[in-house]
Amino acid sequence: MTDHTAAAAPSPFLHRVSLEQLNALSRDTAMEPLGIVFTEIGPDFLRATMPVDARTRQPYGLLHGGASVLLAETLGSTGGNLCVPEGRACVGVEINANHLRAVREGIVTGTARPLHVGGRTQVWEIRIEDAADRLVCISRLTLAVIATV
Repeated sequence: MTDHTAAAAPSPFLHRVSLEQLNALSRDTAMEPLGIVFTEIGPDFLRATMPVDARTRQPYGLLHGGASVLLAETLGSTGGNLCVPEGRACVGVEINANHLRAVREGIVTGTARPLHVGGRTQVWEIRIEDAADRLVCISRLTLAVIATV
């Protein structure tokens, strides 16, 4: 009998970092006051959480769409920068987000996976889910790969 099991795809990440290193990069940035914390580095994904509280809610008591977008861009940009060789960096050029479910409290979890990792551009999909694993926001981020100065 022939084994038709597909081999696991190689990891797109060229750099190995720890959660502690990723979270240290958030100090003194927009991520720190919003409470964004990297929680998992997988073979082809990054995951982070963000609280839904006074820091991230809009005036009507719901998770602010801008906070969701900030979580999405944080995850995608961080993932993208782990996929480029030394002397290159990724910067966001376009992001979109569809806000699908309201969240009033608790924690949301974002997971970023690459859809395309090229030499000039990258495209990442970021899924943000609530504590019950329901999709709250789906985002797509396009990154430009540039030379570092």
